[in-house]
Amino acid sequence: MATAVVDPATGGNGRHAAEAARADDVVKAYGSGETRVVALDRVSVSVERGRFTAIMGPSGSGKSTLMHCLAGLDTVTSGRIWVGETEITGLKDKRLTKLRRDRIGFIFQAFNLLPTLNALENITLPMDIAGRKPDKEWLDRVIETVGLAGRLKHRPAQLSGGQQQRVAVARALAARPDIIFGDEPTGNLDSRAGSEVLQFLRRSVDELGQTIVMVTHDPAAAAYADRIVFLADGRIVDEMHQPTADRVLDRMRHFDAKGRTS
Repeated sequence: MATAVVDPATGGNGRHAAEAARADDVVKAYGSGETRVVALDRVSVSVERGRFTAIMGPSGSGKSTLMHCLAGLDTVTSGRIWVGETEITGLKDKRLTKLRRDRIGFIFQAFNLLPTLNALENITLPMDIAGRKPDKEWLDRVIETVGLAGRLKHRPAQLSGGQQQRVAVARALAARPDIIFGDEPTGNLDSRAGSEVLQFLRRSVDELGQTIVMVTHDPAAAAYADRIVFLADGRIVDEMHQPTADRVLDRMRHFDAKGRTS
C-alpha cells in the first residue's frame, strides 16, 4: 500500500503551517427572514504567524465580529475557523474554553484588571487559574519588554491608564499564546499612552515572535501593523502591507458613512 506524503509546509491539511488562524467562507448572520442581518458575508482570511495584523472598516463593517469569530468568542452561521492546526468550528464548550485559555490571549480597551491584585498578580492570574506555573525566564522577558519591572507591586489604582494597559498586554503575552487578539486596545488611552502600548505590541512581534490581530479605527494605530485587512458591509474589500498612517487615512476616506467603498 502506498504511503501518503504529507507536505510539511501545510501540516497535511492543505493549509500552510505558518498560519496562526484562518477563516474559510465564514458567514455570521443574526435573526431570520426580513429581520436577518448579515455581519460577515462569506469572509475568507488567514493570519500569518509572527506578524501584526490590523482589521479596519467603518462602524458596522463586521471587523469586531470577525475578530470574535476568529478568537472563538462567537460562533459562525456557516464556514470554518481554525486556530493553528485546530478547527474550532463546532468544538464543544469545554474544549473551546480550554483552547482559548491555553492558546489565545486577549487585550481589551477596558483593561479588565482586578483592583485587589498587584500588577504581577494580574499578569499571572490566567495561569494561576489554570494551575500552571509561569516560565520565569519568559515572564521576565515579557515584563522587560513592556517596561513594568519597577511597577510590579503596584495595584491598578496606583498605575496610569497606559501602565494598566501594559499590564494587560503583559498578561496576554505571559502564557505564550499562539495568537493575541486586541479589540481597540488603545481606545481608552491618550495619544502618548496609546503610542507606548502600540510600541510594546510591535516589539512583542519583532522581539518575542508573537502573533497579534488588532481591531482598530485609528489610522495611526493601524500603521504599527505589518498588514491591514479592510472590511465593508461584512466583506473583505482590500488589504495593505507595510502601511503608513497617511496611506491608511487615504484608504479610509474611500468609505462613506454606510461603510461602502466609493
